[in-house]
Amino acid sequence: MNYFLTYLKGIAMGAADVVPGVSGGTIAFITGIYDTLLGSIRRINPSLFGLWQREGFKAVLNHINVGFLIALFGGILTSILTLAKLISWLLITHPIPLWSFFFGLILISVVHIMKQVEQKKIIQLLFLIAGITLAYSITILQPLDMQPTTFNLIFAGAIAICAMILPGISGSFILLLLGIYPTILLAVKELNLGILSLFAIGAICGLLSFSHLLSWLLQRHRDTTLIFLTGLMIGTLPKIWPWKETLSWRINSHGEQVPLLQHNLLPNQFENIVGQPSNLLLAILCMFGGIGIVWLLEKVAQKNQ
Repeated sequence: MNYFLTYLKGIAMGAADVVPGVSGGTIAFITGIYDTLLGSIRRINPSLFGLWQREGFKAVLNHINVGFLIALFGGILTSILTLAKLISWLLITHPIPLWSFFFGLILISVVHIMKQVEQKKIIQLLFLIAGITLAYSITILQPLDMQPTTFNLIFAGAIAICAMILPGISGSFILLLLGIYPTILLAVKELNLGILSLFAIGAICGLLSFSHLLSWLLQRHRDTTLIFLTGLMIGTLPKIWPWKETLSWRINSHGEQVPLLQHNLLPNQFENIVGQPSNLLLAILCMFGGIGIVWLLEKVAQKNQ
């Protein structure tokens, strides 16, 4: 049952990672598996060879909590392979309800993480502001048009996976900034193993290296790190705001027209300027749906403890 629940949490992480602007790391944090995930990944290092020689292969599998990792990444992979088309379709056909749902989810997640900060100090405001500034700065950067070469795919995988395990910074959005998001999404849809393999190599390298740093920070400076991560999540909220006006467009490497610069609008401004319905009631319901899911997850976690 524990592995099945972990699998479901992996599915939720995968669904979030597909959407540019939402982080799978946020889902891991609010579902209570963040520390376990970092701890398991951190144990994958050269010392495993010595453990293998002394106690055997089974001891190695137990040491890295392989059952948990298989269940979680199995859920992530299942979600990406099955939900990539659905999420892509929703982003085009129903963007306002989808963005509203994730806006509510991120908003309540900020509250959830702040509850876990044990000692709140004035100095931590600097780290909160730093996190907000960094995340917001990333969201307003103009996208590059990186070509899908071997090196670029490996580099993109390493950078994106670091963002994916950080609550607040979206790995998909980093791929979007690099201009390589459509290539990866198309590769997932078409099961292009050549592109996906190169991307996976970079992701594995980035995950194994960055997880050690993040785990060390959470162990030694947990409250300050949580405050900084909260700032990252707050800084991405403008990017996830549902009502936007596209100011300019660009043509990506696939010849597709995609938004370049966007401006946030209030719902009534959206109707007047864009000329489309704001779907305000549906957006509010979806926003509260995201809030409700996090609230339920928090209650379940408290009951289990």
